[in-house]
Amino acid sequence: MASHLIQGRTVDMPVRVRDAEICSAFYPVRADAARAVIAYSGLDVAEALPGKAVCMLLFVDYRDGDLDTYHEFGMAFLVRPPGGSGAKGLADLREAGIFVHWLPVDQRFTLDAGRTIWGFPKELADIELRLGSPYKRCILRKDDRLVLDMLIKPGVPVPGAAAMAPMDAYTHRDGVTRRVPWSVRARGAKMRPSGALIRLGNHPIAKELSELGLPKRAMFTTTVSRATMTFGAAVEI
Repeated sequence: MASHLIQGRTVDMPVRVRDAEICSAFYPVRADAARAVIAYSGLDVAEALPGKAVCMLLFVDYRDGDLDTYHEFGMAFLVRPPGGSGAKGLADLREAGIFVHWLPVDQRFTLDAGRTIWGFPKELADIELRLGSPYKRCILRKDDRLVLDMLIKPGVPVPGAAAMAPMDAYTHRDGVTRRVPWSVRARGAKMRPSGALIRLGNHPIAKELSELGLPKRAMFTTTVSRATMTFGAAVEI
């Protein structure tokens, strides 16, 4: 079994998350603008509709896992897998993976592990999560500047959401693009059309989001009150 030494601790593969709460919003954005953002990766965005890509914003409370407890925010895009069929529309989305463009966290151990093991673009940031009210809220600051203040309103329960289809995540670091096998089991999943509000700050990532057309109406939002996850070994592509 493969393992990695992080800060003097051995981390065995696959890495397991035993309990996490996930809140996410999916936004339609111009495909050409999204391609410009992730051009450095060598990957191409999947098009949900002609000329439209999908930008995913999420925040996660990791309550029990191999990388300890921490908060995380993610900015990601649905992408076509390298060597895929090149299909359009729904077929494009069925094949899609998730390219992680930016992944701030609030603890050093998961930052070092994420960068070393998988090449995730983790950075330290101040991530305040308020998950106990009807609205789920994330206030994200980086370098003493507001990136965003995001609210998600949970929707209706999703039946049969215990096992979600495995999906590959993609990362890019130090000139290398990697594929990371990723699986999720969800309990307490809810979904609703739209369902998110965003206030952008003055951080460069906020500017990047504004250039993608945010804030705007989300296609849909999801919340998962209890999730378990498994992250496999990264493969260079």
